[in-house]
Amino acid sequence: MTLNHLLSSVQPIATLSSEERIEKLRNDYWIGYSHAEQALLRLEDLLSYPKRVRMPNMLIIGPTNNGKTMIVEKFRRRHLPYESEDRSHEIVPVLMVQIPSDPTIKRFYSAIIAALGSPIKVYPSTIQSEQMALKLLRITQVRVLIIDEIHNILAGNTSKQQEFLNILRFLGNELQLPIVGVGIKDAYLAIRSDDQLENRFEPFVLPLWKNDHEFMRLLVSFQHVLPLQKPSDLLDPDIRAMILTRSEGIIGEIASLLIKATCVAIHSGQECIDYKTLEQTDYRSPTERRRLYESILH
Repeated sequence: MTLNHLLSSVQPIATLSSEERIEKLRNDYWIGYSHAEQALLRLEDLLSYPKRVRMPNMLIIGPTNNGKTMIVEKFRRRHLPYESEDRSHEIVPVLMVQIPSDPTIKRFYSAIIAALGSPIKVYPSTIQSEQMALKLLRITQVRVLIIDEIHNILAGNTSKQQEFLNILRFLGNELQLPIVGVGIKDAYLAIRSDDQLENRFEPFVLPLWKNDHEFMRLLVSFQHVLPLQKPSDLLDPDIRAMILTRSEGIIGEIASLLIKATCVAIHSGQECIDYKTLEQTDYRSPTERRRLYESILH
């Protein structure tokens, strides 16, 4: 059996049983593409940036499920915590936290404290939470702070929103570390409301995919990692158009569709994805799912 269409690291997986291969498909897949690699390069630049009064920040913006969190998680895994030289504590080069859906400053600081491994995660007052968060951030020598779902700032009223923005400015100034915000387009609306922060946060946009050369390169990457025993022609114009239409140009949806199609191809014994396989794949686009939910609610 020739498996030259697959990466060498994937070829052994393609020889496993159908059940084992389908189990492997449940793992996260990192698919390299130019926008993601550019974002990672920008993040690496921030990590090595020397401390100064006014640190640069980054705002990664894109539609839901379009690869934002996967990129920052890939970056975090490249720079995992390690033990200090005297073995007294951990060094955490990259810390990732999430803005709660019902945001308060105290909950935000509690998220930082919990992420840094403190046995006491909640303190009686916001001031105490702030002091402990700052202490832990300094002790663990965090060099990049990533804040996911930063658009949740907008869930609060105007005064709460401004309070959060002041905290972002304060953390950057006090600790002299870059802050990376991650969110949907509303994240930019939140940051833009503060002139000083808008100037500090450089936006990096992850757009929806189009039927172009970059999309073809992405599909080639998928062909190399999906553990099928025969090559799929995902670059066929009709197949390419169907993938793009059904996924609505969202990379998470593209991955979901192709993984489900791979399972269909494995179960059927066909061992490759063609137009008919995609038609038979039980997959609903985001729009179709919304319509289904709306029909149930009404």
